Formats: sequence, C-alpha cells, structure tokens
Amino acid sequence: MDDQPTRDYMPPAAPPADGRPARADVREDVRPRGPVEHPLEPPAERPGAAPPPFYEAPPPRRSWRARLLWLLVLTLIIAAIVWWVIQHREAARTRRFASGGPMPVGTATVKQGDMPIIDNALGTVTPLATVTVQTQINGQLIEVGFQEGQMVNKGDFLAQIDPRPYQVALSQAQGQLAKDQAALANAEVDLNRYRTLVAQNSIAKQTLDTQAATVAQDKATLVTDQAQIDAQKLNLAYCRIIAPISGRVGLRQVDPGNYVQTSSTTGIVVITQLQPISVIFTLPEDSLPAVLKQMHAGQTLQASAYDRSGNTLIENGQLTTTDNQIDTTTGTLKLRASFPNAQVTLFPNQFVNVKLHVDTMRGVNIVPSSAIQRGAPGTFVYLLKPDDTVSAQPVTLGPDDGQNVAVTQGLEPGQIVVTDGTDRLKDGAKVAVTEAGTQPNGQPAPAPGQGRGRGQGASQGPGDGQGRHRGDGQGQSGGQGQPPASGTPPATGQPLNTSQGGGNG
Repeated sequence: MDDQPTRDYMPPAAPPADGRPARADVREDVRPRGPVEHPLEPPAERPGAAPPPFYEAPPPRRSWRARLLWLLVLTLIIAAIVWWVIQHREAARTRRFASGGPMPVGTATVKQGDMPIIDNALGTVTPLATVTVQTQINGQLIEVGFQEGQMVNKGDFLAQIDPRPYQVALSQAQGQLAKDQAALANAEVDLNRYRTLVAQNSIAKQTLDTQAATVAQDKATLVTDQAQIDAQKLNLAYCRIIAPISGRVGLRQVDPGNYVQTSSTTGIVVITQLQPISVIFTLPEDSLPAVLKQMHAGQTLQASAYDRSGNTLIENGQLTTTDNQIDTTTGTLKLRASFPNAQVTLFPNQFVNVKLHVDTMRGVNIVPSSAIQRGAPGTFVYLLKPDDTVSAQPVTLGPDDGQNVAVTQGLEPGQIVVTDGTDRLKDGAKVAVTEAGTQPNGQPAPAPGQGRGRGQGASQGPGDGQGRHRGDGQGQSGGQGQPPASGTPPATGQPLNTSQGGGNG
C-alpha cells in the first residue's frame, strides 16, 4: 500500500459566528507516489505479488510485408502446378515422336479416272404453279368437295355455291327473249303488209321505212336477250367450282354456310402443283460461261438436290432454263431445274443444296482431298518414296467432288501420297504406313491384325490366343493373323502382333 496515492485530511474549521454551516475543506493529493504504469503494458512485477487475473496481453500485429510475401509464395506454387500440367500433357501428346522413330502415316495411291465438274449452289423448292381458288360470283357456299391435303386433278369438283338465284335470273331472261321474238314476228308481218300497200300506192313510203326500222330494232333486242341468257348460264356454271390445275390442296379457307364474294382475297383453298416441281438456285457469273456453253450445244445438264446437310440425295432432275439478267447487287444469275418428284420428297419452299453437273474431265489423276497440303511453296502433297521417307511435291489442282480432287500437274498414276498424319511431317521425314494399302517399298500392306509398331511384348497361346500389340504409345490392337513363335521376342523395330483366332481384335 506504500505506492498508493495518499490524501491529506484536514479537520473542519470552526463554525462561523453567524451560525451558517462551515464548508468542508478537503484537499486530496492525487499525485502518484510511485512509477507510472502504461495502460497497454503489463504491470511491473513486484516481489511476492502476482499479476491481476483479468489482464490479457494484446495479440501481435501482422505486417503487410508478411502478407505480401505469403501471397507471392502462393502465386508461385499455383504457377508451378499449371506449368507442370501443361508440360505433362504436351509430353504425353508427343511421346510417340520422342523416340525419333518413323512417324505413322496413312497413304493412298494416285489413280487415273474421270472427275465430274460440279457447281454447288443453294436453292429453294418452287412449284411450277400455285393457284388460289376464288369464287367468280357472290353467293352462299353450300358444299365443299375436297379434303385438306388431298391430291386433285384438273377439273375435279371442289365447291358448290347456291345456284337458285341464278336459275331464276335465267328463267327471266328466257321469258324476255320469247316476248321479244313474238314482237319481232308481228313487226315482220306488218312490214310485208306495208310493202303491198306501198306497191298499190295506198300508203306513204315513210310508213314502210318506219316499219322496217322497227323490225331491225326487234332483231337487235333478240340478240341482247340471248346474251342475257348466256350470262345467266355462265353464272350457273360458276356456281360449281372445279380445280384449275392438278396438285395438292391446302387448308380450307372458308367453311360451308358462309357467304362468299368475288372481292375476297383469301379465296376458298390454295392448290400447289407438286409433280413436277422445280428448284430455283443461283450461280456466280464467273460460272456461267461453262453452263451456257453446254446449253447452247444442246446438252442437258443434270441437277441433283440434296438435303440441308448436303449428304443425302433427295431427287435427280435437269436444268431447264436461266433468268434473262444478272443481279447486279450479288453478281449471280438465277437458274431453274425441274424434278419429277414422283415420291413427293421435294416440298414447296424447302431449302436444298443443288449440285449441277456441268462437264466431266476424262483420264485425270485423282487423289483424296485430305492429301492436299497448303503452305509456303503453294499447294503440295507429301510423296512417299521407296526408302520410307516423304518429299513435298508441288501440284496443280483441278475440280473436286468434295472427297476427291483432280491433279492436273505434279503426280503420276501409281504414286503414293500421304493422307493422314501430315501435321508433323517435313521434307525427308522417316515414316511408317499404318493404314491398309501399299507399303512404302511397294509391297502389299499386312492383313488386318498384322500391325506395324515398335516395342516389346508377348503372345499368348499356340496360335489362337489373345494378346496385345504395344508400341510407341500407340495403344493396342488385335486382329486376324499368326502370332510370333512362343518364347521368341520380336526384333527391334519389328511389329509385335497378337491375334485372336476368332476374328475381331
């Protein structure tokens, strides 16, 4: 208690003479008697005294430099992991080329044959005729004689309009004709009488002339009456609506019982001709000279319609005509091809791919399109040599049909070109043929199951066993063939083949 601040007590002063209470005069000395303790620092230890139980030292502060160091270390660890994964995948992808051995490739032999010259275009199926059947008279529709989607022929009954008003009008016209015929007969009798009287000089000639004019007027009236009769008969014919063309009817636009008018724009039904049908497509103006040359020579060009993917043939037809001018905005010309459409596989407004056979090149060298490479020397192929190496051979291309391409210069029939595995080839590279076909040395390729490869392995069974072929990370294969002798390891660079006598490897 020695270090605690002390207070000096002063006794109260005597009460004043006026009897008022005296104010206590207390003076406190709060000056510290010992060393000052900081509120955030632990109290000084005293001999024999324990620190207060409620005191807890504040946690140490972390420096921002330490946090930045930890963040940098974590970033480096992540970058190292990403780099290792990328390098591992690249090494796995190129492992088959790491040994420096021949690279496996697929090949094809240059053949000589005919290559068609085909122009590809986009077209739309367009019917040769589309008719909206409308009424030619006003009246109530009392009958419909077709089913929606039905195939109809020209002249088939389609609909019936109430004919009774027009039958009444026909009767009236016929009655008026009979009346005017009687008037004409009477006028002709009077005319003959007046002629006799004029000959006897009994009446004036003017009366005869007037009667002759009356007869002529009555004859003209008969012509008008007959025209009225014909008009009413025509209206009666219009009451029976027939198909103007052969084709397929669409959905019915008006139901029976409605009053139809000639001013209607929707009509009763729409008929579309489907057999034959046409396809309208466009070709660039640069392709027109070859097409027009064949047409002017009297040749019939074949056109084939394919589906949207261009793989499935829908119908074969022929080119019928071309438009009379080129569209200046697109530089193309419209052409029309006709198709029989016997199975109704082409539908109006359908999108199709059109292949127009313009001409055929005879006796040209043909190779698969996958063999063509493009680079700094231009268009070239990798030519396989007898020593199992390849060389870049420049070529000049002709037309193609999507799968094969004609080579006009640079190749000879019988030469072997690389079609698969060209992504890592270079001039003079060593290769090994893995595709069934011709070996680089001109020998036939091994039968299925006799693979080419490098590695070590073993065969199971005396000849009908099942085994695996491993080599240069190429996986495994099996097939038909004779396994190597039991216990005889394959020579270096020779294929290790295992087979299953059943057939499939």
